Formats: sequence, structure tokens, C-alpha cells
Amino acid sequence: MRLPVLALALGMLGGCSSFGDLVGAASGTVAAVGSGNPAVGVAVGVGTRAVADWGFRRVTRRWHRTEQEAVAEVAGAAPVGEARPWQVRRSLPFGDKGGEVRVLREVATPLAECREVAFSVESGKAAEARQEWFVTSLCRDATGWRWAAAEPATERWGSLQ
Repeated sequence: MRLPVLALALGMLGGCSSFGDLVGAASGTVAAVGSGNPAVGVAVGVGTRAVADWGFRRVTRRWHRTEQEAVAEVAGAAPVGEARPWQVRRSLPFGDKGGEVRVLREVATPLAECREVAFSVESGKAAEARQEWFVTSLCRDATGWRWAAAEPATERWGSLQ
């Protein structure tokens, strides 16, 4: 009985599209096989998937905020028209980001001091490196320059959502 359940679960893993799907399917399968009760497996799998997806989203949002803060810090210190490099180095062997920031214009109003900037995100190794350019707005608050745009769409902004 356990072998067909395990084979079915492994076959369904091919349709998983996210980290949470994989973790949920694996833990649900182990729970179903271990308990002999498919309902327990489904409950454990769904719960595990929800926790894994929540954790992954939390980590990626923190990474994106760090990247946005790095762009804002460099752009806030640069004069209009000047290009400067930005980068984020992580302690993990992946996830480093970098590129270039160019201050396009400054917009000063009675409500806020803002800047429109173009920034690039580099991807790939040195030989195949590629830059994608984006435009956003930054505004100064009491603690420094901050990302002024609402959370952008992934398709438009890449990983800097």
C-alpha cells in the first residue's frame, strides 16, 4: 500500500512550480506514508506548504528592500546627471545584486523632495553580463532617501519588487 502512495506522490512532484509546493508535497507524502492516513498527509502537506511559502516571501521581501535601500542611498548622494555603481553583497553564495544608478532629475515641492532615477540590474557573469534598466522615484524623509514607488510588478522590475 505504501509503495503506490509514494509513487503517486513522486509523480505529482513534477507539477510543482514553487519551493512551497515541493516542501508541502514531500512532507505530506512522508506524513501519509508514516501514519497510513491520507487525510493526515494532506493536512501536513498543506500546512507545511503555507509555512514554507510565507517564509520564502518574507526572505525575498527583505532582500528586495535591502536592494531598494542600496539604490536609494547611492542615488541620494549623487548629483543630478551623475552615474554611480550600487551593489548588495550577501553572506550566502548567491543573491548578490548590483548595477548603476543615474539621477535623472530632482523634483522639489513643498510636500517632499524627490528624485527620478534610472537604475540598472546586472545579471550573469562577466563575459555574458547583461544590464536591464528601470526608472523609479525616490523621496527624502527624516531618515534619508526612500523608494517612493509602490511595490512594482515582477515582470517590469525583475527581482527588485
